[in-house]
Amino acid sequence: MSQKAERILIVDDDQENRELLTEALSPKGYAVVTASSGEEGCQRAEEQEFGLVVSDIQMGAVSGIELLKWFRKQFPDVPIVLLTAFGSVETAIEAMKHGAFDYLTKPVNLDEMYVIVERALEHSRLVRENKMLRRAFDQRVRATSIVAQSRPMVEIFKLVGKAAPSKASVLIYGETGTGKELIARALHDNSQRASNPFIAINCAGVPDSLLESELFGYVKGAFTNALHSRRGLLEEAGGGTVFLDEVSDLSPAGQAKLLRALQEGQIRRLGSNINVPVDLRVIAASQYNLEVLVKRGTFREDLFYRLKTITIEVPPLRERKDDIPLLAELFLSRYGASSNVKGFTDRAMQLLKNYNWPGNVRELEHVIERTITLAPDAIISAENLPLEVQQTGPLMTMEESALAAARRKTASISVDQLLVAWKQASGNKLQAAGALGISRWALHRLLAKHGLEKPQSSP
Repeated sequence: MSQKAERILIVDDDQENRELLTEALSPKGYAVVTASSGEEGCQRAEEQEFGLVVSDIQMGAVSGIELLKWFRKQFPDVPIVLLTAFGSVETAIEAMKHGAFDYLTKPVNLDEMYVIVERALEHSRLVRENKMLRRAFDQRVRATSIVAQSRPMVEIFKLVGKAAPSKASVLIYGETGTGKELIARALHDNSQRASNPFIAINCAGVPDSLLESELFGYVKGAFTNALHSRRGLLEEAGGGTVFLDEVSDLSPAGQAKLLRALQEGQIRRLGSNINVPVDLRVIAASQYNLEVLVKRGTFREDLFYRLKTITIEVPPLRERKDDIPLLAELFLSRYGASSNVKGFTDRAMQLLKNYNWPGNVRELEHVIERTITLAPDAIISAENLPLEVQQTGPLMTMEESALAAARRKTASISVDQLLVAWKQASGNKLQAAGALGISRWALHRLLAKHGLEKPQSSP
């Protein structure tokens, strides 16, 4: 039997039956929690997660059918097996109509129950895994934006490869739009947690008054309009990775709770006194230096050291312009698939490389998407780019750039280098030019310049 640690909720107002079911299921390796009423069953479900609920139908104010309806609204993926001492076709039909996984009559045949419990838990696992796989697929599609060939980014990729398999916390620094979340996703996707959730939380995008409830969840009645209990995002990320973007925006109370969650491996929902265990890897990101904020007293020093086990600094796009052509081609393939746009002119690509990109990779992506949408031709020209990109100063064409590079190469050759190459080639100009890495015309000019040969009008 697989997945022995699955948690099962038994709901029955008959204490003897609760005890019998607990005694039957616990030796099989299941973690059994009991409730003596439908109301208590709802409360238990709001406090912790269950892989299966086994409930009697005939109970007090909240019957098994009412409990089933409540679960279908609040936790639709949790399978429910109903029990009753009054077996009838009508009852069975009603139970299945409202989404029960199966239906058993009392006294329960234990062999039959074991089979149904295992089937229900397997169904629950498959539903969870399917959701995780869909989420992981979506994340991997988005993560394809992390392409680069510049030295700083290659070094970051190496660090990601080393850090990913560990459980160590990672702190990522970088300007807005540099791809901090993509680095976090790469860490998650290459870890042993890759099949579990990756939950990204923008701490700067959630009002301070709501941030704690988003992170830690809340129980019914914890505050005005808390009509139902809700799991927090840290709890949802259990077994996986939580990415806290702009972690510097956490309130002092939120920082304290996050620190406790990391230290103790458990969280407490707002309005509750019950600790819920969570298995998390935390990756945090900030555009601000947290060490400076610690000195200012706006960020907890103990939390800072918890988060910075491994630090990654993502450079802005203006400092890694070698990556711009790769990224531009990536975004072209992404947004140009349904259009006739196939590429860039040399001048357009040079403009993209010359622009400073204050919004970094995110701005480049938006510019490429906008340009593809509005471009009249199959090839994006300089005139198709936004004005702010066009107005980056005079540019050389690729031919002009190559000519300038050749001239710099020729100018760097000393007389001694020229003489050695000339001698080794026994006066063969083609061989000497090839040895020096210049054209025959450039060699003629060099020989004339140093008085070794008269200038010629052509090679």
